[in-house]
Amino acid sequence: MSNTETRVVTGEVRLSYVNVFEPKSINGSKPKYSVSLIIPKSDTATIAKIEKAIDAAIDQGVAKFGGKKPNKAALKLPLRDGDIDKDDPAYADAFFVNANSTTPPQVVDQALNPILDVNEVYSGCYGRVSISFYAFNTNGNRGIACALGNIQKIRDGEPLGGGRVSAESDFAAFTAGEDFLN
Repeated sequence: MSNTETRVVTGEVRLSYVNVFEPKSINGSKPKYSVSLIIPKSDTATIAKIEKAIDAAIDQGVAKFGGKKPNKAALKLPLRDGDIDKDDPAYADAFFVNANSTTPPQVVDQALNPILDVNEVYSGCYGRVSISFYAFNTNGNRGIACALGNIQKIRDGEPLGGGRVSAESDFAAFTAGEDFLN
C-alpha cells in the first residue's frame, strides 16, 4: 500500500486553532505546528476521502496493532463530530480533524504564492489542506492520527474565538487631537 492512500487534500474547510507559522508546545510536549479543520457535513466528498484514508491507515498500521487488524470502534479516530464533541457554534453541522506536524507546512494563497504575513491565516479563514493519516500505539493509546501537510488559503472568514476586532473600530470614536482626559 502507498502513502497516497492515506493522504487527502480537503475541499474548502474552515481553519480553527491556527498555529502554522510557529511551533507550539502543549503540556511540555515537543513543539508542533497545528490546526483544527472544520469540515461541513455537506462536504460528503471530503468526508468520504478522509474515511477511506483512515481505513487505509488502519490496514497499513496492522504491525503497530500487534499484527492483527483491530476493530475500528476500539481505536481513537481523528474524524470527530462537531455537534457531539464541541460546544462551539463554529463546529455545528460539521466534522473536524486536528492535524499537526513537527515540520512547518507550506502556506500559500490561491495563486500558490507563499503567505509570509502571519496575520493572513487565522482561526476563521477558509482554505484547502493536505493531510495524511497514520497508525499509532503509544502507552496503551491506539488509533489513527492526522499529520498536517500544506495549506492553501482560499478566502477570509469571520475570525473565531476571542472576538478580535480591528484597532480602527476600537478607537474610531477618539478623533486625532481630542482631549479625552477632560
